[in-house]
Amino acid sequence: MAEKSTLVKKESLFYSLLIGLVIGFIGGAVFASYKLGPDTVHNHPESSTAAAPAQEQLNNQANEAISNLEAEVTSNPDSVEAWTRLGHLYYDTNQVENAIKAYAKSLELQPGNADVWTDQGVMYRRNKQPQKAIASFERAYSMQPDHAPSRLNKGIILLYDLNKPEEAIAIWEELLAINPQAKMNNDLTLQEAVNKTKEQMKANSK
Repeated sequence: MAEKSTLVKKESLFYSLLIGLVIGFIGGAVFASYKLGPDTVHNHPESSTAAAPAQEQLNNQANEAISNLEAEVTSNPDSVEAWTRLGHLYYDTNQVENAIKAYAKSLELQPGNADVWTDQGVMYRRNKQPQKAIASFERAYSMQPDHAPSRLNKGIILLYDLNKPEEAIAIWEELLAINPQAKMNNDLTLQEAVNKTKEQMKANSK
């Protein structure tokens, strides 16, 4: 969950233990399609019996943190920070609709945060609302033109969800014009992704 310009979602040890990066799905989608890199499903050295208590502890920490923040936004509904942190916790625990609502409240109070717009867009995508996701990403890079995650994620949705490879390439090439060194995930360069997408389009047209 993915790199950004860097996503603001690591306020505590809990965040460091959860995957909260906004474009985590980017690498997975590209690698799954083109097999350009290692499998994004990693094997952990811990046994399942050893990992279970740790996961349970994380779940308990998450539930406690969510309860605390829900109480905070109830008593202090104008706290941008609290709404944003609550959105991140919902994001990390895959409470998609709650995350969307929390981010919406954060953005209502402070609409200029490109990272939060991007996080909201990822949640819309996970909620099978690709058009709303794209609208959120567009808001993000309209405010911060060099904001890589929003453009990258928009391209992913165009390519994989909406089957619009030409438009995906166009948005990625806009980013490459700003940052030729832009990367997807696991060190895959954006230029490589563009090249492979073009190759796949050519192969499909035959």
